[in-house]
Amino acid sequence: MANNKRTAMILAAGLGTRLQTLTQDRPKALVTLNGKPLLQHIIENLIGNGFHHIVINVHHFAYQIKDFIATHPFDADIVISDESALLLDTGGGIVKATPLFKDADCVLVHNVDIISNVDLQALAEAFQHSNDDAWLLTQQRNSTRKLLFDSQGLLQGWMHQTEDRFKWVNRAAKNYTELSFSGIHFFKPDLFSPYQEQPASVIDLYLDLAKQKTIRSVEIHPDYWYDLGKPEQLANAAAFLNTLPT
Repeated sequence: MANNKRTAMILAAGLGTRLQTLTQDRPKALVTLNGKPLLQHIIENLIGNGFHHIVINVHHFAYQIKDFIATHPFDADIVISDESALLLDTGGGIVKATPLFKDADCVLVHNVDIISNVDLQALAEAFQHSNDDAWLLTQQRNSTRKLLFDSQGLLQGWMHQTEDRFKWVNRAAKNYTELSFSGIHFFKPDLFSPYQEQPASVIDLYLDLAKQKTIRSVEIHPDYWYDLGKPEQLANAAAFLNTLPT
Protein backbone atom coordinates (compact mmCIF):
# COMPACT_ATOMS: atom_id res chain seq x y z
CA MET A 1 0.00 0.00 0.00
CA ALA A 2 1.24 3.48 -0.83
CA ASN A 3 2.12 5.80 2.02
CA ASN A 4 -0.38 8.20 3.55
CA LYS A 5 1.46 11.44 2.86
CA ARG A 6 -1.28 12.55 0.47
CA THR A 7 -4.71 12.23 2.06
CA ALA A 8 -8.14 12.84 0.58
CA MET A 9 -11.43 13.23 2.41
CA ILE A 10 -14.74 12.57 0.70
CA LEU A 11 -17.70 14.43 2.20
CA ALA A 12 -20.42 11.77 2.05
CA ALA A 13 -22.49 12.43 5.19
CA GLY A 14 -25.16 14.71 3.72
CA LEU A 15 -28.86 13.85 3.58
CA GLY A 16 -29.07 14.33 -0.19
CA THR A 17 -32.55 15.85 0.03
CA ARG A 18 -32.24 17.59 -3.36
CA LEU A 19 -32.09 14.16 -5.01
CA GLN A 20 -35.62 13.51 -3.73
CA THR A 21 -36.72 9.86 -4.01
CA LEU A 22 -33.22 8.69 -5.01
CA THR A 23 -32.03 9.07 -1.41
CA GLN A 24 -35.08 7.68 0.42
CA ASP A 25 -33.43 4.28 0.83
CA ARG A 26 -29.72 5.03 0.41
CA PRO A 27 -27.14 7.74 1.00
CA LYS A 28 -26.32 10.16 -1.79
CA ALA A 29 -22.89 8.54 -2.04
CA LEU A 30 -24.48 5.30 -3.27
CA VAL A 31 -26.77 6.86 -5.86
CA THR A 32 -25.59 5.49 -9.19
CA LEU A 33 -24.22 7.34 -12.19
CA ASN A 34 -24.14 5.13 -15.30
CA GLY A 35 -24.39 2.02 -13.15
CA LYS A 36 -21.68 2.94 -10.66
CA PRO A 37 -22.17 4.59 -7.23
CA LEU A 38 -20.99 8.19 -6.97
CA LEU A 39 -18.68 7.14 -4.14
CA GLN A 40 -16.95 4.61 -6.37
CA HIS A 41 -16.47 7.22 -9.11
CA ILE A 42 -14.79 9.54 -6.60
CA ILE A 43 -12.62 6.87 -4.95
CA GLU A 44 -11.34 5.58 -8.30
CA ASN A 45 -10.60 9.11 -9.48
CA LEU A 46 -8.70 9.91 -6.27
CA ILE A 47 -6.63 6.73 -6.52
CA GLY A 48 -5.87 7.55 -10.15
CA ASN A 49 -4.58 10.93 -9.00
CA GLY A 50 -2.22 9.43 -6.42
CA PHE A 51 -4.36 9.53 -3.26
CA HIS A 52 -4.10 6.22 -1.41
CA HIS A 53 -5.25 7.34 2.04
CA ILE A 54 -8.92 8.25 1.92
CA VAL A 55 -11.22 9.39 4.73
CA ILE A 56 -14.98 9.19 4.20
CA ASN A 57 -17.44 10.81 6.60
CA VAL A 58 -20.83 9.14 6.99
CA HIS A 59 -24.21 9.87 8.59
CA HIS A 60 -27.26 9.21 6.38
CA PHE A 61 -27.57 5.40 5.93
CA ALA A 62 -24.02 5.18 7.30
CA TYR A 63 -24.11 1.39 7.51
CA GLN A 64 -24.64 1.13 3.75
CA ILE A 65 -21.44 3.05 3.01
CA LYS A 66 -19.53 0.96 5.57
CA ASP A 67 -20.83 -2.22 3.94
CA PHE A 68 -19.93 -0.94 0.48
CA ILE A 69 -16.34 -0.20 1.51
CA ALA A 70 -16.04 -3.56 3.29
CA THR A 71 -17.18 -5.50 0.23
CA HIS A 72 -15.42 -3.52 -2.52
CA PRO A 73 -11.61 -3.73 -2.37
CA PHE A 74 -9.78 -0.59 -3.47
CA ASP A 75 -6.04 0.11 -3.78
CA ALA A 76 -6.23 2.52 -0.87
CA ASP A 77 -6.32 2.72 2.90
CA ILE A 78 -9.92 3.84 3.48
CA VAL A 79 -11.01 5.10 6.90
CA ILE A 80 -14.54 6.00 8.02
CA SER A 81 -15.23 9.11 10.09
CA ASP A 82 -18.59 8.26 11.65
CA GLU A 83 -21.09 11.07 12.25
CA SER A 84 -24.04 8.76 12.85
CA ALA A 85 -24.77 10.37 16.22
CA LEU A 86 -24.71 13.95 14.92
CA LEU A 87 -24.41 15.40 11.42
CA LEU A 88 -21.60 17.95 11.64
CA ASP A 89 -21.97 19.76 8.29
CA THR A 90 -19.04 20.33 5.93
CA GLY A 91 -16.80 22.15 8.40
CA GLY A 92 -17.58 20.18 11.53
CA GLY A 93 -17.02 16.96 9.63
CA ILE A 94 -13.51 18.06 8.68
CA VAL A 95 -12.77 19.10 12.26
CA LYS A 96 -13.85 15.67 13.53
CA ALA A 97 -11.64 13.95 10.95
CA THR A 98 -8.55 16.10 11.62
CA PRO A 99 -6.78 13.44 13.78
CA LEU A 100 -6.94 11.13 10.75
CA PHE A 101 -4.79 13.60 8.76
CA LYS A 102 -1.81 13.50 11.14
CA ASP A 103 0.52 11.63 8.75
CA ALA A 104 -0.37 13.68 5.67
CA ASP A 105 1.62 16.37 3.87
CA CYS A 106 -1.56 17.84 2.44
CA VAL A 107 -5.28 17.10 2.51
CA LEU A 108 -7.72 17.24 -0.37
CA VAL A 109 -11.45 17.47 0.41
CA HIS A 110 -13.83 16.43 -2.36
CA ASN A 111 -17.64 16.54 -2.25
CA VAL A 112 -19.15 13.16 -3.13
CA ASP A 113 -21.56 14.78 -5.62
CA ILE A 114 -18.92 16.48 -7.79
CA ILE A 115 -17.71 14.76 -10.96
CA SER A 116 -14.93 16.36 -13.02
CA ASN A 117 -11.61 15.74 -14.72
CA VAL A 118 -9.68 18.29 -12.67
CA ASP A 119 -5.98 17.31 -12.50
CA LEU A 120 -5.92 16.72 -8.75
CA GLN A 121 -2.44 15.22 -8.76
CA ALA A 122 -0.82 18.27 -10.35
CA LEU A 123 -2.73 20.60 -8.03
CA ALA A 124 -1.67 18.60 -4.96
CA GLU A 125 1.98 18.83 -5.99
CA ALA A 126 1.68 22.58 -6.62
CA PHE A 127 -0.08 23.14 -3.31
CA GLN A 128 2.58 21.22 -1.39
CA HIS A 129 5.24 23.50 -2.88
CA SER A 130 3.31 26.65 -1.97
CA ASN A 131 3.37 28.54 1.31
CA ASP A 132 -0.40 28.81 1.41
CA ASP A 133 -2.56 27.28 4.12
CA ALA A 134 -5.45 26.37 1.82
CA TRP A 135 -6.50 26.46 -1.81
CA LEU A 136 -10.18 26.77 -2.70
CA LEU A 137 -10.73 25.58 -6.26
CA THR A 138 -13.03 28.07 -7.93
CA GLN A 139 -14.73 28.70 -11.27
CA GLN A 140 -16.39 31.36 -13.36
CA ARG A 141 -19.92 29.93 -13.47
CA ASN A 142 -23.44 30.84 -12.51
CA SER A 143 -24.40 30.22 -8.88
CA THR A 144 -26.32 32.12 -6.24
CA ARG A 145 -23.49 31.82 -3.72
CA LYS A 146 -20.10 33.36 -4.45
CA LEU A 147 -16.74 33.53 -2.73
CA LEU A 148 -15.09 36.94 -2.81
CA PHE A 149 -11.35 37.41 -3.33
CA ASP A 150 -8.96 40.35 -3.49
CA SER A 151 -6.52 41.07 -6.33
CA GLN A 152 -4.02 38.59 -4.84
CA GLY A 153 -6.62 35.81 -4.80
CA LEU A 154 -7.01 35.90 -1.02
CA LEU A 155 -10.38 35.15 0.53
CA GLN A 156 -12.24 38.30 1.56
CA GLY A 157 -15.83 37.22 1.94
CA TRP A 158 -18.93 35.35 0.81
CA MET A 159 -22.17 36.52 -0.73
CA HIS A 160 -25.64 35.18 -1.49
CA GLN A 161 -26.64 37.04 -4.64
CA THR A 162 -30.40 36.61 -4.59
CA GLU A 163 -30.67 37.48 -0.90
CA ASP A 164 -28.09 40.30 -1.10
CA ARG A 165 -26.38 38.83 1.96
CA PHE A 166 -22.67 39.07 2.76
CA LYS A 167 -20.15 37.62 5.20
CA TRP A 168 -16.72 39.21 5.48
CA VAL A 169 -13.32 38.09 6.72
CA ASN A 170 -12.70 41.50 8.21
CA ARG A 171 -14.54 44.61 7.04
CA ALA A 172 -16.68 44.95 3.94
CA ALA A 173 -14.59 45.25 0.77
CA LYS A 174 -15.41 47.45 -2.20
CA ASN A 175 -13.24 45.78 -4.82
CA TYR A 176 -13.37 42.02 -5.15
CA THR A 177 -13.65 39.17 -7.63
CA GLU A 178 -16.69 36.91 -7.39
CA LEU A 179 -16.04 33.21 -8.01
CA SER A 180 -18.01 30.02 -7.48
CA PHE A 181 -16.68 27.30 -5.18
CA SER A 182 -16.09 23.97 -6.95
CA GLY A 183 -16.60 21.68 -3.95
CA ILE A 184 -12.89 20.76 -3.96
CA HIS A 185 -10.18 22.23 -1.72
CA PHE A 186 -6.69 21.58 -0.36
CA PHE A 187 -5.31 22.49 3.05
CA LYS A 188 -2.49 21.85 5.49
CA PRO A 189 -3.36 18.87 7.76
CA ASP A 190 -3.60 20.77 11.05
CA LEU A 191 -5.44 23.83 9.67
CA PHE A 192 -8.74 23.02 11.39
CA SER A 193 -7.28 21.70 14.65
CA PRO A 194 -8.12 24.85 16.70
CA TYR A 195 -11.86 24.31 16.26
CA GLN A 196 -14.28 22.41 18.48
CA GLU A 197 -16.15 19.41 17.08
CA GLN A 198 -19.61 20.83 16.40
CA PRO A 199 -21.83 21.49 13.36
CA ALA A 200 -20.27 24.20 11.17
CA SER A 201 -20.05 25.22 7.54
CA VAL A 202 -16.57 24.89 6.05
CA ILE A 203 -17.04 28.26 4.34
CA ASP A 204 -17.68 29.91 7.70
CA LEU A 205 -14.54 28.27 9.09
CA TYR A 206 -12.49 29.45 6.10
CA LEU A 207 -13.79 32.99 6.56
CA ASP A 208 -12.60 32.84 10.16
CA LEU A 209 -9.25 31.25 9.26
CA ALA A 210 -8.60 33.87 6.60
CA LYS A 211 -8.17 36.49 9.33
CA GLN A 212 -4.75 34.96 10.04
CA LYS A 213 -4.10 32.26 7.44
CA THR A 214 -3.48 32.35 3.69
CA ILE A 215 -6.67 31.05 2.09
CA ARG A 216 -6.31 31.44 -1.67
CA SER A 217 -8.47 30.94 -4.75
CA VAL A 218 -7.12 28.71 -7.50
CA GLU A 219 -9.32 29.01 -10.57
CA ILE A 220 -9.84 25.78 -12.50
CA HIS A 221 -10.85 25.16 -16.11
CA PRO A 222 -11.58 21.43 -16.44
CA ASP A 223 -13.04 19.86 -19.56
CA TYR A 224 -16.04 18.94 -17.46
CA TRP A 225 -17.37 19.58 -13.96
CA TYR A 226 -20.79 18.51 -12.70
CA ASP A 227 -22.63 19.15 -9.45
CA LEU A 228 -24.89 16.12 -9.03
CA GLY A 229 -27.12 17.47 -6.28
CA LYS A 230 -30.36 17.27 -8.30
CA PRO A 231 -31.89 14.51 -10.48
CA GLU A 232 -31.68 16.58 -13.66
CA GLN A 233 -27.99 17.31 -13.02
CA LEU A 234 -27.38 13.59 -12.55
CA ALA A 235 -29.09 12.88 -15.88
CA ASN A 236 -27.06 15.55 -17.67
CA ALA A 237 -23.77 14.16 -16.34
CA ALA A 238 -24.75 10.61 -17.28
CA ALA A 239 -25.52 11.65 -20.83
CA PHE A 240 -22.24 13.54 -21.15
CA LEU A 241 -20.09 10.76 -19.71
CA ASN A 242 -21.63 8.35 -22.21
CA THR A 243 -20.11 10.45 -24.99
CA LEU A 244 -16.55 10.00 -23.69
CA PRO A 245 -14.30 7.28 -25.13
CA THR A 246 -13.94 4.26 -22.90
